[in-house]
Amino acid sequence: MGVKNLWDILDSCKQKLPLNHLQNKKVCVDLSCWLVQFCTANRSPAFVKDKVYLKNLFHRIRALLALNCSLIFVTDGAIPSIKLATYRRRLGSNSEANCDETSSQPLTSLRRNKGSEFSRMIKEAKHLGLALGIPCLDGVEEAEAQCALLNITSVCEGCFTSDSDAFLFGARTVYRDVFIGEGGYVLCYEMEDIEKKLGFGRKSLISLAVLLGCDYSNGVRGFGPEAACRFVKSAGDDSILDQILSDGVKATRKCKGKKVGINQNKAGDGDVCKKTNTSEVGVSQDSGGQFREVINAFLEPKCHSPDSENVRRVCCQHPFRQSEFQQICEKYFEWTPEKTVCLQMNTSFLR
Repeated sequence: MGVKNLWDILDSCKQKLPLNHLQNKKVCVDLSCWLVQFCTANRSPAFVKDKVYLKNLFHRIRALLALNCSLIFVTDGAIPSIKLATYRRRLGSNSEANCDETSSQPLTSLRRNKGSEFSRMIKEAKHLGLALGIPCLDGVEEAEAQCALLNITSVCEGCFTSDSDAFLFGARTVYRDVFIGEGGYVLCYEMEDIEKKLGFGRKSLISLAVLLGCDYSNGVRGFGPEAACRFVKSAGDDSILDQILSDGVKATRKCKGKKVGINQNKAGDGDVCKKTNTSEVGVSQDSGGQFREVINAFLEPKCHSPDSENVRRVCCQHPFRQSEFQQICEKYFEWTPEKTVCLQMNTSFLR
């Protein structure tokens, strides 16, 4: 999910760029997000059985590699402890978390269930990627956090993810989605544009997560996107997090219409209140250090450092593995060896 309503807030910063914008770039991919996109776009019963998601992944990879775009797949590691409540609520009884560990280790991250259907899909995608020369970095915890670190340290020039909290982890260039084929394009968001157009730096975006809700918290009651943005801008990026931690989140006025979460003593602010019902938001303090826990989760995520052996390994050039590729095509796609050879002959990067 990322941060509630954040993509809507950032919409004015969205760029629709031609697919060749990715030519000769090195980017990392939050692999789970790509598979979720494929699954969401095609809900037919045969989608999983016929490996449609894997075929879609292959054609996307093929289009990007044809542009000499270097890819690094990144997968999720353990589920952060701060995310467990959200994770279990989202997946219910089918949670991938290893539930037998929850009672003995309630405050630590949890391993994912490697036997789940989605984990199997991830494994197949990694297998296909490796055959095509695409390395995979298994994250410590959140894949989008690892992608953000690779981006901010210039290991990669951008990251593919549909999780808006990538910016809160430090990402500078995020590709939300890509469309291949004739007229293909990529949806791009630059942190530089967000800072210039909206006045939101990384700290401001983290504060929006605290107020609106995210994977790590339910947010503060009474705050919608407009009220949260006004509150954050009134404090400024440099001091907003300190203000939230020291003073809590304050609202002192009754307003007709939407619940608002800011002090509206300034002249002219009253026009934001529409004439419907009346509500009042009180003071929300950082009880139990919950604000600090959320903030620290974004500022200090658990990731492989850029100079680690794991990162150095995926930054090396990986060869195309012809025999493995042919085996995958035969096993998953039921393509004959002749069809695979023909495909290789007509695709330069597979030679």
